[in-house]
Amino acid sequence: MNIASPLLGRRLLDLPPIGGRIKERPEDFLVDEEPLIEPSGQGEHLHMGVQKMGLTHDELVRVVARHCGVQERAIGHAGMKDRVAVTRQTISVHLPGLPDPPVLDHPGVQVLWTRRHDAKLRPGQLRGNRFSIRIRGVDPLVAPRVQRAMQVLVARGVPNAYGPQRFGHRCNSHVLGALLSLERWQELASELCGARGSAFPDSQREARERFDAGDFAGSLPLWARGDHAERAVTRALADGRDARRAVLSVREPTRGFWMSAAQSALFNAVLALRLDRGLYGRFVAGDVANIHPGRSLFRVSGSLLSDAAEAAALAGRLERLEISPSGPVVGADFMQAEEEALALEREAFTTTGIDAEALAAARAAPEGARRSLRMRVTNPQVESGVDEHGPHVRVAFDLPRGGYATTVLAELMGPSVGDAGAADDSASIEG
Repeated sequence: MNIASPLLGRRLLDLPPIGGRIKERPEDFLVDEEPLIEPSGQGEHLHMGVQKMGLTHDELVRVVARHCGVQERAIGHAGMKDRVAVTRQTISVHLPGLPDPPVLDHPGVQVLWTRRHDAKLRPGQLRGNRFSIRIRGVDPLVAPRVQRAMQVLVARGVPNAYGPQRFGHRCNSHVLGALLSLERWQELASELCGARGSAFPDSQREARERFDAGDFAGSLPLWARGDHAERAVTRALADGRDARRAVLSVREPTRGFWMSAAQSALFNAVLALRLDRGLYGRFVAGDVANIHPGRSLFRVSGSLLSDAAEAAALAGRLERLEISPSGPVVGADFMQAEEEALALEREAFTTTGIDAEALAAARAAPEGARRSLRMRVTNPQVESGVDEHGPHVRVAFDLPRGGYATTVLAELMGPSVGDAGAADDSASIEG
């Protein structure tokens, strides 16, 4: 299946990038979740403030579920955080009629506080995240340039692209999602487990070549413990199941992540096209506007833009970052653009190789939405320094929920920053 790269690959800023490296060690990348909910103190759900380091989100869930003696589905979260980082966030544990668990003793997880509440924590129930990031491999004297760049981003907003974490460590989760939406089971299994598709770590070569040769029993023990989806599909095929049942043996959250990656690739394509056309911070006829800081929407019709007073008022609100154009998160039900905006979106879709209509109509189609093309960056800080690991420039900033720190860093360091921060989680440093 010929599908284009899902990454944005371009910058808003004209200032030269500084280069550098991120996440050389977890303590260089700090993330603090800004909670939306204040636990009441009573209820069946124990909300826990946790700090983790060196664990993926799924590993955190398994550690907490095992410690509390519950199923993983009893764990709630507002956002998923990166492995190569020190992150603080809130999770919840459903403990109906059960006492609070004993103190958790784990090298990668520290419980900071606990408090009861009457509801499970759900994805998206957070205000945003505060990031503090050391950029290594740069001259500390570039700090003033970084400060100027941050000022521009605060004023104009950051292109609200989905970062590389959204597309998995092989940058092919969107391909898997596109194949899943088309129910092309055999192609999906081959892309996931075979050697003829997207690039893969050389350590997996023998497992993939055996898979391609049909030696599923020989391939199975060669997968690493963390290769959960690959192991599930290979095991199912070794047991004699067909490709469809093998793919459906993969956990539903993983399959849902594949579909969301396909959505994200389509959105990034729309954002890239509008950046290329100079329409990143402008409305065109038929746009759907997003009202910051929430997700309220309204239509911007051609007749509205042709009214001089209305157009001037909209331009002022755009300049103040009160509102922004939005792009489609294609799914089962979402607010469609109209007129010129719809034509731009359909044009962008054709560049991806993903069938947007098939994705929206798929049997397990994800929920659709609109996503702002611009992301507000607040409370920026820039400083330079030297520590026991060498010189660095530290940047800190707040992002709203759903925002990726790597999109800000790409503006400062260059688009290849995503390679330095390769994905560890399904949604890594997104809210």
